[in-house]
Amino acid sequence: MKNSGTLKVGTPTDREIAMTRVFDAPRSLVFDALTKPELIKQWLFGPPDWSMPVCEIDLRVGGAYRFLWRGPDGTEMGVRGVTREIVAPERFAVTERFDEAWYPGEALVTYVLVEQGGKTTLTLTVRYESREARDIALKSPMEQGVTMSYDRLAELLASLGAAGMQQAADES
Repeated sequence: MKNSGTLKVGTPTDREIAMTRVFDAPRSLVFDALTKPELIKQWLFGPPDWSMPVCEIDLRVGGAYRFLWRGPDGTEMGVRGVTREIVAPERFAVTERFDEAWYPGEALVTYVLVEQGGKTTLTLTVRYESREARDIALKSPMEQGVTMSYDRLAELLASLGAAGMQQAADES
């Protein structure tokens, strides 16, 4: 899958990759979809035939998270890290280290959410330990994977927004 043009990817420094996408949803809803395991499992599961059997998050500074994906042939890919910063619903930062490292070292991933006119701009910045690690990530299919996941996230946010509007209508 190619980037449909909705994801903007840049390299602000020689150790960073920044990815930005606008979602048609309020910031609090996007923040929840990025931090609540029951929502994450609905959009961050890799290729369509993969699953996410482990999605654990202790959302506090110093709290750990663990994600594990499983492919149809039993292949597994896991990542873990620690929350370094959290200012709900505007930003949070976590470390990232894969079980089987495909780039050297650990990365710091920072999520910044800015709402304007009911839409939320999400900027995810990954800071690697070296330029070499960043360049390995740039050559990987990461951009296509993020695009695929964010497309699913946009669909989830639309359904959650519609459910919220229906609930408000039912309550009035």
